[in-house]
Amino acid sequence: MAVLEAKDVSMYFGELAALKEINLSVEQGEILGLIGPNGAGKTTFFNCATGFLTCTRGDIFFKGQNITRVPGHRVCHIGICRTFQIVQSFSEMTVLENVMMGAFCRHPNTSNSMHSAQDILDFTGLADKRDQIAGSLTLADQKRIELARTIATEPDLILLDEVMAGLNPAETEEAIELIKKIHQKGLTIIVVEHVMEVIMNISHRIAVFDSGELIVEGPPEKIVRDERVIQAYLGEEYHA
Repeated sequence: MAVLEAKDVSMYFGELAALKEINLSVEQGEILGLIGPNGAGKTTFFNCATGFLTCTRGDIFFKGQNITRVPGHRVCHIGICRTFQIVQSFSEMTVLENVMMGAFCRHPNTSNSMHSAQDILDFTGLADKRDQIAGSLTLADQKRIELARTIATEPDLILLDEVMAGLNPAETEEAIELIKKIHQKGLTIIVVEHVMEVIMNISHRIAVFDSGELIVEGPPEKIVRDERVIQAYLGEEYHA
């Protein structure tokens, strides 16, 4: 079953085509890696799928429901949530309060939201930092907070936009393990990431964007051998 399906999705800013007739589906329980050079349209696709932008043409469906013109806050309630390239934590609030902001999506009662948020903190390894101010923490912990707040909305689909950017190797490995744990909870995931070792390690399937177009999709072992992907993104060192 397709959780998310894009049909002929195009996004224009004036005469600039950020997306050109994208046809892409994501299956229930799948981890889809989304790669491509800077400016390829990856984040624009996320913005269209989550209601931050309305695509110029085409339609986006979530579990069969057309969400093309559904605003972002409603998309979250429907069951899609995302992270951002630049951390969007509430820097002057505590870690617990940050995660409660996500939990309020399903638990409007403060006591219930706090209980749900605490469970998420335990799950994500942030419980010992619950009372610390989010803005005082490391980049790795702030990214973990954003992941925690995202899953606190109890989504069916999460979109992760470069959650490992700026992390050192040890922090990256911890982030990979957390994403795998989140996937084991039954969530479907789309990951935008530039670190190829990461995307190859966690993705069941990879879609490659270039200049706003979907140029190829398939299993990781096929993608790294595709001449179009090598020329557009990976570079000659990936030649077999």
